[in-house]
Amino acid sequence: MAIWLARLSVNRWRLALAPEGAAAAAALPTALITDTAHGPRIAAANDAGLAAGAQAGMLLADARALCPQLTAVPSDPAGDLAFLEKLALWAQRWGPWSALDPPDGLLVDVTGAAHLFGGEERLLADVAAACARRGLTVRAALAPTAGAAWALAHYSSHFRQPAAILAPGDDPLRLLGALPVAALRLDDDVLTVLRRLGIKRLGELAGVSGEGDDPARETAARDAFARRFRNRRSPAANPLIRLDQLLGRVPEPLLPVIAKPQPMVQRRLMEPIRHRDLLDRVVDDLAQDMVRALEARGEGARRLELGLWRVDGEVLQRRIELAVATREASHITRLFAARLDDVDAGFGIEAVQLRASWSEPLSLSQADLDAAAEQHGTSLAACIDRLSVRLGPQAVTRPVARASHLPERAQGWQPPLDPVPPPPSQLFGGTLAFHTRPLKLLDRAERIAVLYASPDGYPQRFRWRGQVREVVRVEGPERIAPEWWRERSTARLRDYYRIEDDAGRRYWIYRQGIAGDGRGGVPDWFLHGLYA
Repeated sequence: MAIWLARLSVNRWRLALAPEGAAAAAALPTALITDTAHGPRIAAANDAGLAAGAQAGMLLADARALCPQLTAVPSDPAGDLAFLEKLALWAQRWGPWSALDPPDGLLVDVTGAAHLFGGEERLLADVAAACARRGLTVRAALAPTAGAAWALAHYSSHFRQPAAILAPGDDPLRLLGALPVAALRLDDDVLTVLRRLGIKRLGELAGVSGEGDDPARETAARDAFARRFRNRRSPAANPLIRLDQLLGRVPEPLLPVIAKPQPMVQRRLMEPIRHRDLLDRVVDDLAQDMVRALEARGEGARRLELGLWRVDGEVLQRRIELAVATREASHITRLFAARLDDVDAGFGIEAVQLRASWSEPLSLSQADLDAAAEQHGTSLAACIDRLSVRLGPQAVTRPVARASHLPERAQGWQPPLDPVPPPPSQLFGGTLAFHTRPLKLLDRAERIAVLYASPDGYPQRFRWRGQVREVVRVEGPERIAPEWWRERSTARLRDYYRIEDDAGRRYWIYRQGIAGDGRGGVPDWFLHGLYA
């Protein structure tokens, strides 16, 4: 069964409005817009906007020339997709599994389930009624294949009935031959090619793809037609593959949407609580229950959401995010304690719920047998969590390794709660052995004046920040080539040296370029780091 939510973005926008303002907003011409290179463009419009002349794909300036009162609202494709995923789980009431058909459709496997609703027609009627109660405009169809069901759902206006049913014994080409070739879910450029070839209907495409009374002649015609799309492996770019999928000759793999239950624990209190010490005790009990639930799943929490239901019906939400997955109840309680200072209990809190909306695999580990180390030490992850809760996640950053062999690009900074990228050794598929780097790298390498015996010899004396330093020991060079995929072809390589002056101070300097390399004049020298 294919379910087409023809007005998904508009329905979702209307449902997000407050009930008292939804009717007034629906009466105003409104368009959902998206930013493009040529300016804002209309993605969808409500009924009043369509009546005023706004159409999907039209520039906002052109639409306002027709209707100056048109209200523009930013579209939210990511939110529409998340809403569609929730609808896919809800649609499993009609079948054992469902799949997404972005951007505005669902596919539900209803094999052997239609009799539970009284037949195919009553099943489609139940779909229409259930979606109407939710404020959704849908069109549904049943067919033996996903492609045929999609074609019927999107082009049922070509038939007399509002929703079509294609039985397994029916001839698909006889019933669907009059549909346009766009019913095959093809890309726009492929549809343009077919129109230039004079193919506008499915029946016309079937005539050149092997459907006829003379098998030999039709096979030759199919081969000649297939050569135009030989290099197009994507089903959406090959009309022959799409036609075979619609007829059931080629299987069409679908990715089902699987619900992942989130660990949740809650307490319904016998008496509403108003005091902070009682609330802390309830939160601690919930943290203990959450740890047991996570341990049974072999996971640790990365994001926890605490819901507080007051007697007057208001719900208070508090959320924390953790730097690493954890199952430590005391740590969870301590973090929430810093977020509950501004809670207004009102006439009392009657229910408390704790939910782990983000969890990661976390295996069991042996606890530290040295209790003194736990009492006097604090892990880095726990310290990051406390600072993030107290100061905000934007006030704390952590260093991370980057996949670059240039020293100034080998490290970056990111918020502590963002996922940590894999180390460079995993990115390159092996173990990378880097040379010893100084403990202090300058934010920007500083130019120095170096005296040396020959253009490619060791440095003997250099001037840095107005002082001349005598070199007594030299190690190197360590040659680092430029990143040719992101720099210009004139970028010069570097030769790094570890040097020590007569006072025992050690430096990390490099020569940029080699004399006669054809990428510049005399090589330049820079000081990049200091050793302790």
